[in-house]
Amino acid sequence: MKAYLKILIVSAGVLLLQSSCSEDWLEPKPHSFYTPENVFVDKAGFEALLITMRKNLRTEYTGSMNFTVSEFAASDLAVPLTQLDFFNLTPNTSRYYKFLSLFTDAYVVIRNANVLISRIDQVEWEKEEDRNVLLAEAYWHRAYWYYRLVNTYGDVPFTGEEVLGAKLDYQTHSRWAILDKIQADLEFAVQWLPEQAAPNAISRGAGYHLLAKVCLANLEFDKAIQAATEVIDGPYRLMTQRFGAYADQGAYDLIWDLHRSENVNIPQNTETILAIVDRFDAPPVARSEGLYTMRHYHSAWHAATVLDSQGKRGTVASGPMYDSLGRGNSNVRPTPHFQYDLWNDGEHTWENTPDLRRSDGNWKDLDELFYNNPASVDYGKVIDPGNFAAATDTFFTLYAMPVYKTMVLEKDPQAPPYGGHGDWYVFRLADTYLLRAEAYYWKDRLSEAADDLNAVRGRAQALPVQAGEVTIDFILDERARELYAEEPRHSELVRVSYILAALNRNGYSLNNFSEKNYFYDRLMRVNILYEQKVFSNSGGTAAIAPFHVLWPVPASVITANTMGVINQNKGYDGDHRNVPPLETIEE
Repeated sequence: MKAYLKILIVSAGVLLLQSSCSEDWLEPKPHSFYTPENVFVDKAGFEALLITMRKNLRTEYTGSMNFTVSEFAASDLAVPLTQLDFFNLTPNTSRYYKFLSLFTDAYVVIRNANVLISRIDQVEWEKEEDRNVLLAEAYWHRAYWYYRLVNTYGDVPFTGEEVLGAKLDYQTHSRWAILDKIQADLEFAVQWLPEQAAPNAISRGAGYHLLAKVCLANLEFDKAIQAATEVIDGPYRLMTQRFGAYADQGAYDLIWDLHRSENVNIPQNTETILAIVDRFDAPPVARSEGLYTMRHYHSAWHAATVLDSQGKRGTVASGPMYDSLGRGNSNVRPTPHFQYDLWNDGEHTWENTPDLRRSDGNWKDLDELFYNNPASVDYGKVIDPGNFAAATDTFFTLYAMPVYKTMVLEKDPQAPPYGGHGDWYVFRLADTYLLRAEAYYWKDRLSEAADDLNAVRGRAQALPVQAGEVTIDFILDERARELYAEEPRHSELVRVSYILAALNRNGYSLNNFSEKNYFYDRLMRVNILYEQKVFSNSGGTAAIAPFHVLWPVPASVITANTMGVINQNKGYDGDHRNVPPLETIEE
């Protein structure tokens, strides 16, 4: 109870450091008994702040329109149904998606980390190890969110210490300077993070995994290989046998087991490096709104536009299918590339691939969606889009779904089936193998890259890839097959785009990054929904331009910073005020 009270006290103090509108960048000193001076006086106080930061990781995966939803909707694998036209994305508006709020929300966690970092040496520590372990995790959280920022918005302001008063003179720092800083911080952190950590806490493996990602982004490919190898040679192992809650049910397979939320954090699962903990039976303050996976990733199969052969409503939001598919809203509308083309390998198609990640039992395909309205003449028959009034109705209501990833049953009997509470991966070992494969690729060590790819593919029973077949497109395809709805997809595409530009490969350059980049070219090559300019009543016509590789910095942040210049990304309103970013970070 004392520890729980301490968390609430810290949360109250932290909230007082935050404002409600454009003054998010200001840090007034709180007038409260629960000020940092009264709370951060011992190990328990700092640990409580770390618990707050760990809880912030859930914003990536939980709640309505969470960050991961925005990442996949703005990628090569899907489109954002309610904002198909990216020209509607401005520094002031982003419709329902988190294209703007990721920026400000990330800095909330960074501020919390900076409180710990700035105050850690205001305490006399009996054990230097206690101090270093706390500092290591704070560095990790700060690095995690800066990694997301620089691979989403590019150059952003770096703030490395607690701000005690109003600050109106922030400056934009170069993405590369920030990567140098967080890489150095993580190199310290991995020396002190614990080998074993409780669920949701940061272990040494999570430190090395993030370090591998940062080193890749920073063109430090040898160091990325070393960091990933530390994880792969550590206490983790890919799961290769059935396990957990469904292990005795023959209708399922290993891939199904791996992605049951009940199995994510159990001791049997040797693949988990870091995962959020979100349980319905936890106290209300300790749980989220839920994962919302069925709401976001599933089609609106239950909509009134799904008509039967008599032109009447054929499906309803109740009865058969409602419990397993939920009340989908198609917020992440997948592309034909992800549903079908991604699974072709020369010998197989999506219909007969041996890859368990596209097996019939793990997906819900169109021939498995049926009319469930008892009043319909076609009750029990497969839904026929030929009965629909408009072709666009099919776009919204009918597509194949990877239910092995996205079906999370609601445990609250009063709640609509949007996708209930459950643990969710942040980092797992399959991702580490794919990161090291990419690092080997950039070093032109294609045989070793193929070996790492095949470690992941072999577990899924996919055909092995040969060294001569390894390309950056293939690696990203493999990440899509393995990490759909897990990784921050847009951020990873941006990271790869920066690497190609920095290496001057394939005609890309940092000099004209917003005019020509790999992100845009890949989207136009594999996401035919943009090429075909599909139309949706709720989102307009699909359109995107090269400068949309980076999302806009919120105008409210820029205008509140009256004594300094925070740059706007090229292509968005306000970019004419930009100044050269700072290339160094002062300690």
